[in-house]
Amino acid sequence: MEIKAGLEIHQQLDTHKLFCNCPSVLRNDEPEFEVKRKLHAVAGQSGDIDVAAKHETSKDREFFYQGYGTTCLVELDEEPPHLINSEALMIALHIALHLNCEIVPITQIMRKTVVDGSNTSGFQRTVLIARDGYIETREGRVGIGSVYLEEDSSRAVSRDKKRVIWRLDRLGIPLVEIQTEPDIRTPEQAKEAALYIGDVLRSCKVKRGIGTIRQDINVSISGHPRVEIKGFQDVKMFIPVIEREIKRQQENIKKKNLKSEVRKALDDGSTDFLRPMPGAARMYPETDLPLLKISRKMIDEAKKTLPKLTEKIREELRKKGLNESMIKLLTKKGLIDEFKVLLGLVDEPKFIYRVLVEIPLEISRHTGKDVSGRLTLDVIEDIVRAVSEKRIDKSDVKHVMEEVVSGKSVEDALKVEKADLGKIETEAARLIKEKPGLSIGAYMGLIMQKFKGKISGKEASEILKKLMK
Repeated sequence: MEIKAGLEIHQQLDTHKLFCNCPSVLRNDEPEFEVKRKLHAVAGQSGDIDVAAKHETSKDREFFYQGYGTTCLVELDEEPPHLINSEALMIALHIALHLNCEIVPITQIMRKTVVDGSNTSGFQRTVLIARDGYIETREGRVGIGSVYLEEDSSRAVSRDKKRVIWRLDRLGIPLVEIQTEPDIRTPEQAKEAALYIGDVLRSCKVKRGIGTIRQDINVSISGHPRVEIKGFQDVKMFIPVIEREIKRQQENIKKKNLKSEVRKALDDGSTDFLRPMPGAARMYPETDLPLLKISRKMIDEAKKTLPKLTEKIREELRKKGLNESMIKLLTKKGLIDEFKVLLGLVDEPKFIYRVLVEIPLEISRHTGKDVSGRLTLDVIEDIVRAVSEKRIDKSDVKHVMEEVVSGKSVEDALKVEKADLGKIETEAARLIKEKPGLSIGAYMGLIMQKFKGKISGKEASEILKKLMK
């Protein structure tokens, strides 16, 4: 059945907080202090109190906020917000340009009433950055209505009917909110659009991992008011959730139970009531900050520094001979830029992939240790540079990395001692005599193990081929 739907996607940006200089880091250690507050709904610029805010106020809850030494007075709503984070603004511009949007040159930072306790001030700051964009899908164009830059909420660590405990480490982390037009007509198109927007976001400087992106969808069928469904962590759930919502709305029409509301997506594909649908009454201008002016110079800089879309990077990597699993792992680990840098030293894509990804994984499995602290990108670059300058062979790289992991400095590890080829030939002859009938690969393994890091596979192969004629 054809539907009318639009997406709302919220993505954390990888930079410090939006209206202060505190780090955007989630803490798992014991909080250093706690404050208590109670929040009340107030009228917005229309003069009305928002229905969703009234709903939250009716719960009559107390809110407790946990903080750390990395929590500042802005997060506690005891100090006015600082000027907007310029790096976050540039990332938002990159995202908007990739979505073919028009940048808004002068815009008002707004306060959005939020009295569920997730913000100490009782409102969330949000600002329109761009509008009137679009993306293409197999089923047609989907308009991008708006791109907002806003602050993330606190995170709840426990709650009951009368008391909620929030942690302030997440409050203020920059979020980009992307709202599509209601141009989506099928569940499959919703999934495709969400995947494409996700690809755009991952091409820019955003946070990765569970909880860094939140996806909502607004859905309605003919004769039923709009319903917003929140809480998608997995894009795979778009199709089953939308299909079940269509059936629920069809039943509502039969029962004449027509409500516009916000619902929460559940793991089984069903949804549950969350709160009434909010309206325009919750918005009013921010009084502590000036108008945000996005200059032509800033827009030109955003265009000049616009990162390539992940799919274009994948195409380039395919042309260089990497397979899909290699490309997926490089992308997932965020190593594309490092790969390109190392490729500039040694123009052999599969060798660079092995050095950057495979060898560290092999050493980690063998030792049972996290080797990232020793095999930093600077260390790997020094090792690849040594290969490019012919100070070591490519076959020496794993041995050098193992030496670094064992505690040696990269300078000492690069002093690879070469074995006497005559001794190696004698040892190979002995092995063939004592262990007849093995394959050339088996003999190579024994020799490489004995003369670890002192002979290349090519040298060992040549010696064995000569002896086994």
